[in-house]
Amino acid sequence: MPTGVALRDPREQLFGAAERILLRDGPNALTSRAVTTEAGCAKGVLHRHFADFDAFLAELVLDRIARVRRQGDALHDAAGSGTVAGNLTGALTDLFGPVAVAIVALVTARDELRARLRRAGSAGIPLLTEAAATLASYLTAERTLGRVAPDADVTALAPALIGAVHLLFAGHEGPPPPGAEAVHKVVTAVMAGAVRDERRGP
Repeated sequence: MPTGVALRDPREQLFGAAERILLRDGPNALTSRAVTTEAGCAKGVLHRHFADFDAFLAELVLDRIARVRRQGDALHDAAGSGTVAGNLTGALTDLFGPVAVAIVALVTARDELRARLRRAGSAGIPLLTEAAATLASYLTAERTLGRVAPDADVTALAPALIGAVHLLFAGHEGPPPPGAEAVHKVVTAVMAGAVRDERRGP
């Protein structure tokens, strides 16, 4: 007899189930049984697609990191348009959605997961490190265009932005999460003195 529903895309449905559990119940509630129950599939489905539960979690985080890199490509392409603060605000607001904040908490809570991610090439705090790299790339492009001061240290500004906005979201209790206005205040404070004439373009 069937023990669960058929999944059209098992990996994506399992990832979606894990993210819903993270949002609803937190990292401690995330178990193999909880994920397959949430996905409505047989208990063995997860282990048919992943070596073990930590391998599943590592792939979940790596999938999120890939999304961050795609967002970073879009941000880089926006260099020279809009305003620097506006572009950063939009990117950071998108980045620190509830799922991303929950995944950072998951990574910090599980030693084996961090070890697997390091072996996969993710240094520092996974997700946050990649996000900082995308901001540094964007700020470098804006510096080349003259909209960021030539002496601005983008390798320091990028992690400062990530750290400050992560604290804003991670320290917030209850819905709704901080909005664009709150993020913009943080961005303008961190970038004070580094942004030149934002009306300049290529």
